[in-house]
Amino acid sequence: MKTKITISPATKRELRTLGAQLREARLRRELPQSLIAERASISRPTITRIENGDPSVSIGAYAMVMQALGLIDGWGNVEDKLGEVLAEEQLRKRAPRDGT
Repeated sequence: MKTKITISPATKRELRTLGAQLREARLRRELPQSLIAERASISRPTITRIENGDPSVSIGAYAMVMQALGLIDGWGNVEDKLGEVLAEEQLRKRAPRDGT
């Protein structure tokens, strides 16, 4: 039995923003949904769902649309500001004393 995933409002908002940005990129390139669907190997209705920020569409489908639009480079670079701050705090706690 599949476990139902609850999507937070913040995640839904980000997916809607991503979908809108992908739609804008497609329109700037003057490309129809059908062509992007073909290039991404997904259906045209799935393109519509992605452009609407549907959280039930796989991340792979979002990535394929980004690739079809030429936007995939650098997409996997995640900036982890909180992780960097936490790591720096841990380094400060572990730094050896200089003996003075």
